[in-house]
Amino acid sequence: MSGVLTINDITAQDFGSWLKLWDANNNGQRDEDVTAETWARLTNSIFPVHGLTARKGDELVGFLHYILHPVTGHINPACYMQDLYIDPSCRRQGTARKLVEHLTTIGKREKWSRLYWLAETSNQEAQALYKNLGLKLDFSFYVQPL
Repeated sequence: MSGVLTINDITAQDFGSWLKLWDANNNGQRDEDVTAETWARLTNSIFPVHGLTARKGDELVGFLHYILHPVTGHINPACYMQDLYIDPSCRRQGTARKLVEHLTTIGKREKWSRLYWLAETSNQEAQALYKNLGLKLDFSFYVQPL
């Protein structure tokens, strides 16, 4: 894929290209209800769920989803970076880093209290990227399915 890399807010016109990457991000295990609701949240400003896209030329090659939410201990919201996915053919070209840097710029401009994310310990590509972008805190993460 060639062309200049551009980062933009996600728009309703991105659906078809986003869906292809969304399916890949979920290993082809699409839940239609979850997909429809996620897309509705990403494209409706009443929700605190937002998205960025990365394009090379006219082709969507990556996305980043993030959620703004209130926190205790700070007046301004925190930002949780939930999904970051880059087409495998475009990895190791700085696309993920540029998406995170763009989100950081937005956060600084809007004075968010912090930007945070989770990454699987076994995801070496993500670990290599994130170790230079944020501070690694030594916490255990627990989930109780409901």
